[in-house]
Amino acid sequence: MFAEELWPENEKTCAVVHKSKRGRKRQELLAVALGVKMGVKGALLWQPLKLFAYSQITSLVRRAALTQNDNYFNYEKAHNFKVHTFRGPHWCEYCANFMWGLIAQGVRCSDCGLNVHKQCSKYVPNDCQPDLKRIKRVYCCDLTTLVKAHNAQRPMVVDICIREIEARGLKSEGIYRVSGFTEHIEDVKMAFDREISNPDERLEAVHEVLMLLPAAHYETLRYLMIHLNKITMNEKDNFMNAENLGIVFGPTLMRPPEDSTLATLNDMRYQKLIVQILIENEDVLF
Repeated sequence: MFAEELWPENEKTCAVVHKSKRGRKRQELLAVALGVKMGVKGALLWQPLKLFAYSQITSLVRRAALTQNDNYFNYEKAHNFKVHTFRGPHWCEYCANFMWGLIAQGVRCSDCGLNVHKQCSKYVPNDCQPDLKRIKRVYCCDLTTLVKAHNAQRPMVVDICIREIEARGLKSEGIYRVSGFTEHIEDVKMAFDREISNPDERLEAVHEVLMLLPAAHYETLRYLMIHLNKITMNEKDNFMNAENLGIVFGPTLMRPPEDSTLATLNDMRYQKLIVQILIENEDVLF
């Protein structure tokens, strides 16, 4: 009877021992693979060692994906390195050495996310493969960066526009000679930019900015957006949707600090878009 009572406890102890042995075995295997000696203080070094292994594996997977992707268009592109402050331990993905310091320990490619020492960045090959999540715009974006991010030979906007023109515009009088309306052109450009960006990320960014407003400003804006949202609910009668209200209230709510007519005209389309987003998503943002 006494032995039966002890059996579950003994079974738990054995399981813990086996688990501990398996953990030590994994540590030893990883240390051998990386050419690192664990020593007596191996337990203390295990967490940084895992972080180091992760950074190296990430770099290897990134480069292997570029090599094995059959659909990858082999346009050469240099990395767009910028000084970066890393949180927590980080290792260079080029030389595999630790990045020392509390701030500005190295550089990160703003297009693909590669992390290296500043000195190592001079020797990194031009094999940048931009991450689509990091590309926020179609226009005012480097051409090679854009096509590599989409894994395409040409920018998608070129394909779409030419396809539409050849489908229904080849016989239009004065094609490419007669200029379009600037407002319509800007709307099309902004539509392409909105398509490439993640709507959830955009809302999250707007919400973070709203949280920086003083309390009185935030409450006033919240109350106004609730009111304007109610206006849009009666669009069939008043013909005022969120876009129209953005045109009206954008210049008032988002007036630039400097009283510049040129700056105001350049910012109007962005002012309209932001106010439109606030109205359409007031229940989420506020």
